[in-house]
Amino acid sequence: MVELLEQVNHWHWLAFGLALLALELIGTAGYFLWIGISAMLVGVLLGALPIGWQMQWLSFASFSLITTWLWWRRQLSNDKHSDAGRELNQREKQLVGQTVFLTEAVNKGSCRIRVGDSSWSAKSSQDIPSGTEIKIVALDGIVLIIEPL
Repeated sequence: MVELLEQVNHWHWLAFGLALLALELIGTAGYFLWIGISAMLVGVLLGALPIGWQMQWLSFASFSLITTWLWWRRQLSNDKHSDAGRELNQREKQLVGQTVFLTEAVNKGSCRIRVGDSSWSAKSSQDIPSGTEIKIVALDGIVLIIEPL
């Protein structure tokens, strides 16, 4: 087995990387992309420097972990940024700007209001009598901030 590993040259690594990239084209959602690029990096490294098979596999493992981790960090920051501006399936964000008539009087501070067919936690900076039209002006987590019109 060791003799087989010692015979691996840079062409084998480049072919292995291309095979992994071809598998990525089938639709594995990025699983083989960074591993394939790592194999190709080992092929380029082996073409430039004569390294043993142990170092080849350590380099492959290191490149795979580093490239995958870097991509994960970049994707995580993009996901957080896009989730902040997204309103789909986040009903509380869709409520900002809507007006509602109060069915019950609201005291200053925390309260519950009825919006549509749901009851929501809300905060008000003043007492608001029943029947007043209010506007949802902001969010504090999932708590609606309300003001009278």
